[in-house]
Amino acid sequence: MQMNVNYTSLVAVGDSFTEGMSDLRPDGTYRGWADLLAARMAAHSPGFRYANLAVRGKLIGQIVAEQVDVAAAMQADVVTLVGGLNDTLRPKCDMKRVRDLLEEAVERLAPSCKQLVLMRSPGRNGPVMERFRPRMEELYTHIDDLASRHDAIVVNLYGAPVLGDQRLWDVDRLHPTAEGHRRIAEAVWQALGYPPEEDWQTPLDAAVPLNWAARRVADARFARQHLVPWIGRRLTGRSSGDGRPPKRPDLLPWDGPLP
Repeated sequence: MQMNVNYTSLVAVGDSFTEGMSDLRPDGTYRGWADLLAARMAAHSPGFRYANLAVRGKLIGQIVAEQVDVAAAMQADVVTLVGGLNDTLRPKCDMKRVRDLLEEAVERLAPSCKQLVLMRSPGRNGPVMERFRPRMEELYTHIDDLASRHDAIVVNLYGAPVLGDQRLWDVDRLHPTAEGHRRIAEAVWQALGYPPEEDWQTPLDAAVPLNWAARRVADARFARQHLVPWIGRRLTGRSSGDGRPPKRPDLLPWDGPLP
């Protein structure tokens, strides 16, 4: 592993995972692994610049159409690309189209930066994960192939058992908690060649199992607050990201707190 890396800029491309849901700040905005990573990189590189183009709900076609060329034009040292998982969670998904669009994105981004970072995204252990696992693994096999052909780094979050722990996932069961995002930031940090600060794969302490009643209450809350609205958006062709701009659309010097 490299120990003397000095990247001076980062552009993050993707969907809600990269936007930072559900790592809420006190002011109600989202932080997330990409912001955490940028802060740590900025501490190592004066004048460090960062853009985050990710928007919740985006499918891979929208990421390619709305974010990829913008990111490529920024000529950043590091570009992270995480996309396609929203597509795999749809009832109907053309996996060939998803693979082709992801390949198009990689072909545009890889020449524009010093280091492209791809991910095998994690998933919360449970029945939803099992239902969509074959599609996810097909996507990740393609990501591995693209990385080998374009000298990209793959951060294998999917292969880390701890990130399947339900306690690292928000009540919406789709997005990591603050602790989940913190571990993901550490994983990307290490993959880029920075010195490790911790073992991000360390398991959580043993959990006290919820009783039947507590599980049913949690399931009912999830269905009411998250599942029903999600189904409603699917049926009406809407997205949680409709009309929402990126939270950090320009490649500007990091102006947030340093770790």
